[in-house]
Amino acid sequence: MAAERSAYSFNLLPQKTFSFLQDRSTLQLLMKWSMLGRLSAQAYSFDQNFFPYNCHDFALSFFRDPCVLANLRKIEAGAWIPIDSDVVCVESEVVPCTKVSMEMFDSLSSSGIIRQSGHIIKCLHSTHTDYDLLRQMLQEEDSEEYGVIKPDERREFLFCLFKHLTLGGELCQYEDTISPYLETTRSIYRDLVSVQKDPETKQISVVSTVIKVSAQDASGVCYPSRDSDDQTFCYLIVDPFRRHVFVFYHCYGVGSFTL
Repeated sequence: MAAERSAYSFNLLPQKTFSFLQDRSTLQLLMKWSMLGRLSAQAYSFDQNFFPYNCHDFALSFFRDPCVLANLRKIEAGAWIPIDSDVVCVESEVVPCTKVSMEMFDSLSSSGIIRQSGHIIKCLHSTHTDYDLLRQMLQEEDSEEYGVIKPDERREFLFCLFKHLTLGGELCQYEDTISPYLETTRSIYRDLVSVQKDPETKQISVVSTVIKVSAQDASGVCYPSRDSDDQTFCYLIVDPFRRHVFVFYHCYGVGSFTL
């Protein structure tokens, strides 16, 4: 019988910095969107080859690794705390990540969701007093705007990131124009996702694998939070060549009001 594959081992890379967590203009936007202080990124290295089909074992190894458990944090009752219970299982889902441009968002203009000036068109809503066609496209499956972005593109990590930023945190102050959302999405995406250029065709392609994860202890889901919300998430972004994994985390709630 073949020997059982040993678990991955991980080491924190404290020297790795993320520009979107240091750029003042980006931090100001995250504060406006009620995500500042609740959005984080960490980098770890790992010791074995990674293959997308093995993402579940990779994620389970990650949440059971001593170095990860010593350094990974989550938000609970407004404070950053470690995972203080044994992880018994994980849920993992590979999120498509193939985009190397922002072209998918061109249809927002051609469909009339935003004006040529970049201003987002307002609309009436039965529940929300201040609403717009952009959020309607993101959230309302029965709206005409929902189909502007094709189903396969809605599954892309680039779109997921854009959606998370646009909907923001609990006290989000929404933008009047599309530019801040697009520029911040582009900035974070470039920070997290690795690409390579084919030496012959000169085509650029994504090499990272993105895994959306949650971890469970004996009481249920313990990470990214015990409270479920679409805006609470954790993605593992794996670079198989550098053997690096980035942890991109957010917990829905009231963000910080000061930089």
